Amino acid sequence: MMTPEPKRERRDPQADEPRLVAVVDDDASVRQSTRRLIQSFGHRAEAFGSGEEFFRSGLATQTACMVLDVRMPVMDGLEIQRRLAESGTSVPIVFITGRASEQEEQRARDAGAVAFLRKPVDQENLRQAIENAFRAAARAGGDRDVE
Repeated sequence: MMTPEPKRERRDPQADEPRLVAVVDDDASVRQSTRRLIQSFGHRAEAFGSGEEFFRSGLATQTACMVLDVRMPVMDGLEIQRRLAESGTSVPIVFITGRASEQEEQRARDAGAVAFLRKPVDQENLRQAIENAFRAAARAGGDRDVE
């Protein structure tokens, strides 16, 4: 008697690709070191020096998580968060800051920030915050390549 062949699950070829984390920080050294750190976690990372640069990239709908500086010239992290929400683009956000007020932190959290970390950012705290962001996106149905 023949044994039935095991069922093969169909996999989305993109599911094997690393998830995209967008880093937006006006400090070039922080931006690039954060990008490299996120890549070391096994994720794809793109770095942007401003919110304008991020929005011009066209990657908002492909972004699985954002790591945003709070205070930046022209468009700060809270403004980026607001514009994403207004456009209907749901991206979990991890804020990083060297100097934010309690009011800024509360505004970010009230608008759905997954985490609010102080610079210099502890590597493990950042890794955990990004993983929490991916889980939050999956629970909310905004699954962008989340396993």
